[in-house]
Amino acid sequence: MKAVTWQGRRKVSVDTVPDPVLREPTDVIVKVTSSGLCGSDLHLYEVLGPFLDPGDILGHEPMGVVEEVGPGVRRLAPGDRVVIPFNVSCGTCPMCDRGLHSQCETTQVHARGTGAALFGYTKLYGQVPGGQAQYLRVPFGDTLPIQVPEGPPDDRFVYLSDVLPTAWQAVEYAEVPPGGSVAVLGLGPIGDMAARIALLRGAATVIGVDLVPERLSRAARRGVHTLDLSELGADLTERVRDLTDGRGPDAVIDAVGMEAHGAPVARSLQTTVGLLPDAVAAPLMRRYGVDRLTALHLAVELVRRGGTVSLAGVYGGAADPMPLFAMFDKQIRLHMGQANVHRWTGDLLPLLTDDDPLGVEDFATHRLPLTRAPEAYDMFQAKRDGAVKILFKPWE
Repeated sequence: MKAVTWQGRRKVSVDTVPDPVLREPTDVIVKVTSSGLCGSDLHLYEVLGPFLDPGDILGHEPMGVVEEVGPGVRRLAPGDRVVIPFNVSCGTCPMCDRGLHSQCETTQVHARGTGAALFGYTKLYGQVPGGQAQYLRVPFGDTLPIQVPEGPPDDRFVYLSDVLPTAWQAVEYAEVPPGGSVAVLGLGPIGDMAARIALLRGAATVIGVDLVPERLSRAARRGVHTLDLSELGADLTERVRDLTDGRGPDAVIDAVGMEAHGAPVARSLQTTVGLLPDAVAAPLMRRYGVDRLTALHLAVELVRRGGTVSLAGVYGGAADPMPLFAMFDKQIRLHMGQANVHRWTGDLLPLLTDDDPLGVEDFATHRLPLTRAPEAYDMFQAKRDGAVKILFKPWE
């Protein structure tokens, strides 16, 4: 089969690799029909090389059709249409029972001290082959795949793998009161969708902050009050307060996390660390090889006293201290974590209806064959050609 593989810093290729096979009685093999390119994939493209091996298959946002099932699978059959959550979760352990699928006790990567394994996401999360491929082996066939109806296009459902539950959890964790206000930092796929969900769930004022014109105009068309950070600079805080009765928003969602390309100092560190042998580079990268906490510090500054900061962006390492004095003084609540995909599926499926209230059918800016993956990664990393969300079509 064809698959997108990591080959080095800023280098991916589309290679012919062996087809996956059933390993456990509860496995299923899925023929992938759509697979998203996520902002988190850019961290692999740019900075997390010490945790990858050449040939690792990338991608964690797939959907498709069941091709083969193991003898222990009872719920699915060949031909069923499914979305695959990015968390590899068993669905039956105490963590999964609590709705914390990203902490699944069955797939936690104990050797790395991390939570549930993830598809296509480094040794830190199990080095599980990913879904930017023509076929994918999926464990826990009776509990992990999300079965979806036939008929509507893939774009109605593919975002159940990551974008929709991550954005929904970000809004849920933000605890925006009815008629309240929320600022979203970063209008990439997660921030854009979080802003849409916040409006749908009754926030009166949704403010989106970014510095990419295409992302700002895209959010503005959905009713978001957008602010261009590159124009406002230090005046951003005052503008946000002007829009929120002078006190700041009830909640701020940080949908930025560590920038995939890094700030100047961090970028230098990332490049230097990336030249070291993996055994030396990995512990350094975990501690120092990430960007500064600029977006998180801004979230703390913007939110009103007694408000909530919801952290959806991915951070790594521990280079910068948290602004604990400001957080304590302002009595801020901070809620964070990888999305628990299955926890939110019941809330999201009814919204993927004919009237498409979240605009999922036109959410993707680019739909490309898998063979154009190297071009797509470069375009997305450079925020070029209006690329906000890219979907791969493995069989085109």
